[in-house]
Amino acid sequence: SEPFYMVYGGTQDNGSHGGPSQTDNEHGIRNADWFKTLGADGHQSATEPGNPNIMYAETQQGGLHRIDRITGEQVYIQPQAGEGESYERYNWDAPILVSPHDPTRLYFASQRVWRSDNRGDSWDAISGDLTRNQERIDLPIMGKKQSWDNPWDVNAMSNYNTITSLAESPLKEGLIYAGTDDGIIQITEDGGQSWRKIELSSIPLVPDMAFINDVRADLYDAYTVYVALDNHKYGDFKPYLIKSTDRGRNWVSIAGDMPDRTLIWRIVQDHEESDLLFAATEFGIYFTIDGGSKWIKLKGGVPTISFRDITIQRRENDLVAASFGRGFYILDDYTPLRQVSEELLAGAHLFEVKDAWWYDRRSIVSSQGSSNYAADNPPFGATFTYYLPDSLKSLSAMRKEREKELAKQDADIDFPGWDVLEAEQSQEEPQIWFTITDEDGQVVNRVEGKASKGINRVSWNLNHASKSGIKLQERSSGDGGFMVTPGNYSVSMSQVVDGVITPLSEPQSFEVKPLREGALPGASYGDIIAFRKDLELFQQDITATSTVLDKSLDMIKAMQTAVQSVDGPVDEIISKIHKVRADLFALESQMSGSETKDEIGERTDPTPRNRMNVGIRGMRTTYGPTPMHKATVEIGKKQLTILKENLSKITNEDLPAIERALQKAGAPWIEGQGLISNF
Repeated sequence: SEPFYMVYGGTQDNGSHGGPSQTDNEHGIRNADWFKTLGADGHQSATEPGNPNIMYAETQQGGLHRIDRITGEQVYIQPQAGEGESYERYNWDAPILVSPHDPTRLYFASQRVWRSDNRGDSWDAISGDLTRNQERIDLPIMGKKQSWDNPWDVNAMSNYNTITSLAESPLKEGLIYAGTDDGIIQITEDGGQSWRKIELSSIPLVPDMAFINDVRADLYDAYTVYVALDNHKYGDFKPYLIKSTDRGRNWVSIAGDMPDRTLIWRIVQDHEESDLLFAATEFGIYFTIDGGSKWIKLKGGVPTISFRDITIQRRENDLVAASFGRGFYILDDYTPLRQVSEELLAGAHLFEVKDAWWYDRRSIVSSQGSSNYAADNPPFGATFTYYLPDSLKSLSAMRKEREKELAKQDADIDFPGWDVLEAEQSQEEPQIWFTITDEDGQVVNRVEGKASKGINRVSWNLNHASKSGIKLQERSSGDGGFMVTPGNYSVSMSQVVDGVITPLSEPQSFEVKPLREGALPGASYGDIIAFRKDLELFQQDITATSTVLDKSLDMIKAMQTAVQSVDGPVDEIISKIHKVRADLFALESQMSGSETKDEIGERTDPTPRNRMNVGIRGMRTTYGPTPMHKATVEIGKKQLTILKENLSKITNEDLPAIERALQKAGAPWIEGQGLISNF
């Protein structure tokens, strides 16, 4: 699906569901964005590559359906036993496989493997019974066979002696693997005409009767296959993950240093780096970059719970995982893990940057009472992934680390000295900066990231640095500026320590791309850029004028206080202060509207600030400014010019004249008058 893909999966008792990986609204991914695809118990789902309107879902014990996303219709397509044949034994969570060689070809499995070349409208069995085909009632329970008169209830339980996993090699059509719940791996190399049976008892690495959780054909080598299995029903909780490079004839373990008692449910292989594997386990998600020798647990928001399935959305390079009872989790753009190596981790590194979507986020009805829930969308804009071998530490942090080591050794901790403590007190915190430039090399914005050791991420929300003007006691954060236009950009990483900027990476290029085209063609990118620059200057002019106006009013208030301390006559000075105060209030009303009318919500005539805000609203969409927005800003600029002329007379003539009169009369010093001359 475009622009955002769909996630499908099953829930116990609550059916199968689908929902977007991301939305274009500012509220996130809500309950209301999800929809039900099928009822009863929800299990495996599948999609048809290239056709987002067709997907597959199933109920318990293999109740397979094809769902039409347009009509919502659920067509029952479970393969049925033929005339004179016994019933089919479907696992509670039967495996669905869409062939990598034909998007309309399906494989499904009971105790045998079925194939359909028309999306499930008709089926052919391409195998016989591939399981042990045991009489389950005759199997031992709690260490011995039980009497028929003991309580039995297998109606709501999974069938036994079933196929649980299917895989077809993407490199060799007809090379199919099937895994069972009773310790068997079956392989056909000719589309099912003949099958080769491998019993786990012939593989010393694993228990004889282990449950085959997952079978995955290698994406790069037609002879390689991976199998995840577990033996927890026999009280054995070890992680079992094996690999064969000769189509099942010989096997090696790739469980590596996976922690003990960590059942492995699923495995998936990266489609660009053969040794990058991900495993869904009983206690979270792990990855390996060396084919299985060393496994690393993924954190960053992933709870330590059972993850029963895992897959990769290849277009977006996203890792998508389903937990047991908690929900779906997405690791957006895991491509940095492809580049991880000991050499790379020796120094700071800025990873490649994924292209960013350019769009205006919608506002929707988000609160639905007690049903209201929304998962976070990925951060809007461009995401920068970077690695720091060590945290950037302040002088204080480094001293405390040294003292911590001394404390561990039970050694004396000397007083560092007043100069050291003063230096710590006055030092600015070290920073990591990301400088974004356009294709002409002009700086667009700077974003600050965490200065912490390890792999970090920070996002730029596609805006220019704010040019509205900065007042004293304010610190520009880069936020608040207008959104950039689509095009090619680059970002570089640097550190700022004690006033020295040190580059830490080469620039990484990326593209800002329109998410969609609107119903009407908007302003050209050139017009948007020109209007933005004009509006930024107008914003600065408004900020400067308003600030001078506010400071002038503050100065008048201070003068009113100062005049009370004058020993001699002050009649003329008070009269001048009163007049200037009235003139300033009149200008304030012209700039921002009548404060008196505003008390009751009465409208006032458009002011320069009103005109500026209209222009800003014209920049809040991808459509861009209209002629109305441009004309309104021009009117506001003319209004502001007249206002500034009147304000300039006050600040350049009237206030200095009153100030001189106060000083001559012996009034005290007022803030803003600078340093006092020598006595």
